[in-house]
Amino acid sequence: MYEENVDEKTKDLNRARQSLVEEIQAMMWYDERISATKNKTLKEVLSHNRDDEKEHASLLLEWIRRNDEVMAKELQEILFKDKDISQLWD
Repeated sequence: MYEENVDEKTKDLNRARQSLVEEIQAMMWYDERISATKNKTLKEVLSHNRDDEKEHASLLLEWIRRNDEVMAKELQEILFKDKDISQLWD
């Protein structure tokens, strides 16, 4: 992507999406470490840190929802529904 040809809204959306990816990766790394350790206290600390990453990811997702109309529409149609997941796509 050529930075000079990209508008600010797209740049910000890309920054937020990349940050969301990184928060999810951090959750995965914490899950691996939590699973691997036998130390109860370390497991608690790592679990707390992982859950902080979940908060960060949620904040980013909310920012993306507010700034990407299509994503907002998809989230509204799919999230928090009681239907079987296979009934939620087109």
